[in-house]
Amino acid sequence: MADFISAHWLDITTTLLGLLYILFEYRASVWLWFVGFLMQALGIVLYYQKGLYADCGMEFYYLSMTVYGYWKWVHGSAEKKELPITRFPRRLIIPWLAVILAIWGIIYWLLITFTNSNVPAADSFTTALSIVGIWALAHKYLEQWFIWIAVDVVTCVLYFYKDIPFKAGLYALYVVIAIFGYKKWKRMTDNRPI
Repeated sequence: MADFISAHWLDITTTLLGLLYILFEYRASVWLWFVGFLMQALGIVLYYQKGLYADCGMEFYYLSMTVYGYWKWVHGSAEKKELPITRFPRRLIIPWLAVILAIWGIIYWLLITFTNSNVPAADSFTTALSIVGIWALAHKYLEQWFIWIAVDVVTCVLYFYKDIPFKAGLYALYVVIAIFGYKKWKRMTDNRPI
């Protein structure tokens, strides 16, 4: 048992932090950014060790987005101090889909050209979609939950394949929590005073 824990300590630690993170996200609590920063810092090491190079690189982006997200949530908008939950602007759907496809293609090419990744399509897909997901979360868009559901399903399968069982299980749980998170945020949006 000690050998197993020793071999998977990063997986276990980041999984526990991930549970805290999703709990704070579900509650729309600013504490998610603090927990996320620590989780992503440790994730850099974990994903590099497992050969998930796009995920590893993504953690650096996440680190910067945790700082941005914290600032955005705390300082909010010009009208209000705290950033309210809003809907993803329709005018951004097509541009962001184009961004996702472009990033997916670029990361895929980088992985097949410069790494020994044996999962370049899935690794680059989840990374590209996550770039938009964390940005949407930083802006407190309700629909960010849909992005995370897609990311979580693919990541769950990918991490089981790459022998990161605790994180894989966490991502399976994330799918369920994301469904409930969407419903909770929608109620919070619908019940917000005008």
